[in-house]
Amino acid sequence: MNKGKFYITTAIAYTSRKPHIGNSYEIVLTDAIARFKRFQGYDVFFLTGTDEHGQKIEEYAKSAGVTPKEYVDKVAAEIRGICDTLNTTYDKFIRTTDDYHEKVVQKIFKKLYDQGDIYKSEYEGLYCTPCESFWTEAQLVDGKCPDCGREVKKAKEEAYFLRLSKYQKQLEEYIESNDNFIYPESRKKEMLNNFIKPGLQDLCVSRTSFKWGIPVSFDDKHVVYVWIDALSNYITALGYDPDGSGELYNKYWPADVHIIGKDIVRFHTIYWPIMLMALGEPLPKQVYGHPWLLFGTDKMSKSRGNVIYADELSQLIGVDAVRYYLLSEMPHANDGSISYETIIERYNSDLANTLGNLVNRTVAMTNKYFAGEIKAPTAAAALDDELKAFALETLKTVESKIDSYHMADAVEAVINLAKRCNKYIDETAPWALAKDEANHERLGTVLYNLLEGIRYIAVLLKAFMPDTSKAILSQINCDIDSYESLGSFGALLAGGKVGEATPLFARIDAEKMLADIEAQQKAAQAKEKSIEEIEGVAKIGIEDFAKVDLRVAKVIDCEPVKRAKKLLKLTLDDGTGKDRTVASGIAKWYKPEDLIGKSVIVVSNLKPAVLCGVESQGMILAADCSEDDVKVIFVDGIPAGSKVR
Repeated sequence: MNKGKFYITTAIAYTSRKPHIGNSYEIVLTDAIARFKRFQGYDVFFLTGTDEHGQKIEEYAKSAGVTPKEYVDKVAAEIRGICDTLNTTYDKFIRTTDDYHEKVVQKIFKKLYDQGDIYKSEYEGLYCTPCESFWTEAQLVDGKCPDCGREVKKAKEEAYFLRLSKYQKQLEEYIESNDNFIYPESRKKEMLNNFIKPGLQDLCVSRTSFKWGIPVSFDDKHVVYVWIDALSNYITALGYDPDGSGELYNKYWPADVHIIGKDIVRFHTIYWPIMLMALGEPLPKQVYGHPWLLFGTDKMSKSRGNVIYADELSQLIGVDAVRYYLLSEMPHANDGSISYETIIERYNSDLANTLGNLVNRTVAMTNKYFAGEIKAPTAAAALDDELKAFALETLKTVESKIDSYHMADAVEAVINLAKRCNKYIDETAPWALAKDEANHERLGTVLYNLLEGIRYIAVLLKAFMPDTSKAILSQINCDIDSYESLGSFGALLAGGKVGEATPLFARIDAEKMLADIEAQQKAAQAKEKSIEEIEGVAKIGIEDFAKVDLRVAKVIDCEPVKRAKKLLKLTLDDGTGKDRTVASGIAKWYKPEDLIGKSVIVVSNLKPAVLCGVESQGMILAADCSEDDVKVIFVDGIPAGSKVR
């Protein structure tokens, strides 16, 4: 039964580093939707891939001592490997370094330029390198990037711009007349009220300050900036070409849904639709911005040893258990949380106890009481109707919840059916029925209903836990797993024999596993430190260095600290208009008159500390030249307040 086409995509993963498990949620979520749509009879095309250009990649590659292409090849392979480990059924994995993609992006850029939707000008603004985004002063939060909270820097360069302003009214009308285009509703209101209605600024779409990007075909000083390159993947992957598109594009576009993280909704619901409007192409039917998966309340960090990777967790508890946890733990609209404690708790309660125990004891009872034979349900009772109705209702619930992307609720509905089957066992007490030959037919009926309920569970789990689904169907020796077979309760054929009862999920010893994990974390932490330590100084990432605010300051006064022979009290002009006091342990090497009038570098965002009665509001930089020789770093001639990078 073909219900028509269904084109679904993830955001393409940025190849800066191996993704942790929070990043892997999206590919599992999208795979579950794609699998269920195929199960229902849709002709599905599922796209994922990697975003591989930009200044950040260029800098990471330089730090690693490799070319940008070598760098992205390695990370893209890791990303694809995780997708494969998680048993995802993508139809295509696109890389923005693929030749066909780069050529079509150049054509798109040229087409938009030729028709006047892209123009050349000059950009002057505040730039965040990690986010590869320009911001105005008004958009900053506490003077920093509103997306990542890092420092921004002034940048000025020649650039090409996309005329977002030209399409503002058209976009606004489209969003307001298509209720489900941006989903959920809260994201729609945010885009309209915070970004679109206040007025769209034209978008910078080329750069000259780095080279790792797709060259603008008619101006080789410029490379195509991130969003035209990255967003176009959704159509280039299908064979879109401004000069004439291919069969896949004509068949599958527009996308039925883009599954993306909530942090990039703006790009997918403003920049992307306007690009398509300018190209004269249909817009995607829906953009779903899902929440994030956090590690408890802590940020994942290698130095803390608390980073969880999906492939490593899969080795610990199995791929399907990882898929189950990711899908069941993430709320529809709010951020989810992951921790080893909740992973183990979910595994033991839902998978080992509720699901695994149900299958195991039902198959074991069928073998014990009927030598494995599945008996026909010839002795019905009212209790049976309740179980049947619950199973049929579960299918409807799963369908409606998946259609609205309430994935955790869909998974919960299947587990609830397993709980109902367990309750049915308690209600019917097969072990009691087995004691009386007169109840032989009733016992056969009870076990048939349980096996059919288990078949329902297995078939519904195909989208969420595909290997577990197969294992369950194998244990009950059934290959009836079509969507149509769930239309009525009773598709399981009597007369066949079940297999051996084999535990699906062995219970985890929580105390032992948590102790092992803690030991591994400590080992990983020690390894990270040993790898990164050079002469006792640990390496830090650029993000850590960016947190340190170094400023030039002029020493306008200096005096000894009476109660401390080592300290000098410096009064500094740091360009803010207010004097800054710093206590420095350099009295052994410098007299006050050696410092007054000199310009030094001060760590200006250090938390104040009281030293021998002096509140020190920073530190000045000095060098250890030998075991007993310290020299202050002077930067005379540089204006006070200048930032040191």
